[in-house]
Amino acid sequence: MKDSPYEALSLELKTSSGRTLVFADPHIAFELSRGLRVRTKFEKSLAEFIKEKDPNLVIILGDVKEPLGISAFVKKLLVEFFSEIEEYSIVITKGNHDGKIEKVTKEFKNVDIVSHFILDGLLFLHGHQNLPEVEFERAFLGHIHPAISLKLGGNVRKVKCFFRVGSFLILPTINPYIEGFDVREGIKMVPFLRDSSSGEAFLGDGTYIGKVELNRKA
Repeated sequence: MKDSPYEALSLELKTSSGRTLVFADPHIAFELSRGLRVRTKFEKSLAEFIKEKDPNLVIILGDVKEPLGISAFVKKLLVEFFSEIEEYSIVITKGNHDGKIEKVTKEFKNVDIVSHFILDGLLFLHGHQNLPEVEFERAFLGHIHPAISLKLGGNVRKVKCFFRVGSFLILPTINPYIEGFDVREGIKMVPFLRDSSSGEAFLGDGTYIGKVELNRKA
């Protein structure tokens, strides 16, 4: 499991609900819209990862699916995914790609769809909406698929990262087939963080990359 690409793209928190697995932006059924002509079966391996972690609670920070609507094919993939993890408590903070997802999740009593979620003073949300008027100590979100460009050897490569702005931690997309957005531009897509001047980047293994100056919204 330590070799799983999902390990470095997710978090495990100890909460009053027990071991809590948190990840963002799976974008199930992404293949065709991203130009792939083969089935990756990503959703099957993600379900296997969840079962291997065996958490008490799973929090998905939105954009469970890629298409904005629900076609028969998308519904089939989602039903198969949720059927694999039916024994786990799942909370989904609804993302901008999750339109009509309730048509699928209503069949699964273990899945709750919410706009945001509070647990032990921690706020969980997707990140595309305005900040809810709730009290919290720290917040976790997704939405912008944070990444940063690093110089490795003689080459510059963009790598996914966790990005912290004050009390907010932005998680990378857990989908290994989807590249991230440079945080300098992506931050503008989070309404309550778009005027931030800087943040701190971390790799999935915890390596601290450093402070990153951000391009403020014009």
